[in-house]
Amino acid sequence: MSGVSLAVATPTNLEQTTTSASETQPNSHQLRRTHHQQAAVGGIMGPLRVIELQLVAFIMVFSASGLVPLLDLIFPAFATAYFIALSKFAFPSRGSRSAGSREIFQGSRLFRAYVVIGTVIGLFLPLAYVLGGFARGDDHAVRSVPPHLFLLSFQILTENIISGLSLFSPPVRALVPLLYTVRRIFVIIDWVEDVWINKALPANAPLKDSVWYWFGRILAVANLVYFSINLFGFLIPRFLPRAFELYLREREEEEEIHAKTAEDKRSAAANKSSSHVADKKSD
Repeated sequence: MSGVSLAVATPTNLEQTTTSASETQPNSHQLRRTHHQQAAVGGIMGPLRVIELQLVAFIMVFSASGLVPLLDLIFPAFATAYFIALSKFAFPSRGSRSAGSREIFQGSRLFRAYVVIGTVIGLFLPLAYVLGGFARGDDHAVRSVPPHLFLLSFQILTENIISGLSLFSPPVRALVPLLYTVRRIFVIIDWVEDVWINKALPANAPLKDSVWYWFGRILAVANLVYFSINLFGFLIPRFLPRAFELYLREREEEEEIHAKTAEDKRSAAANKSSSHVADKKSD
């Protein structure tokens, strides 16, 4: 995972990034606790986690509101089809070695703080800005921010889902935040244009209106700056190469295993043939 999805990941995913299954031996207490956790999360809701249910709710609300353009509404469908095609034809999964529990990038505490800041700037504050726009009757806030929130919600939901599926290899998982971020940057540019060019502050406006006006402007620029840095400073130069490096390493390990298995089969066949010849000579 990368970007905002790291900050909204469930505790299960965060534990998987720091603890390997081979390093811990389960006991009866851990098994009982795991069973109770699975029962609590499962049941009526099935495998869906709380954050995923919230994201689905956001997506449904934004889709039904009529505030998201048609291009942004159909973008997740085309992106999902593209990811599935890549996983089938270009970067097929290497089996269990490509399981979602194997993280592509494990950042430091500073990186996690950077991700939390991005979550606040990119998700929580824009959502509060939209709700405040509804309360204040601000058409610019209500109209310009929902496309960004819609795409970001779909991005986080997609990353959380495919991170737990072995169907998708590391390069495909890395392309999810990359493609969504590229699209959202264009959406954020429209947001910046709307609040900086199309929206004007009335003369002799009250202080609270001025604060709200500049809050929307600064928030739009902050999102553009943050996600541009995230795209050109992290996703492209670090996250994507790391995903391909991991994928190539998994392929090399798989080829070595196949070669060793084939060699063992040939050795066993040769030993069996030599023993059979020796038995015939002894007869």
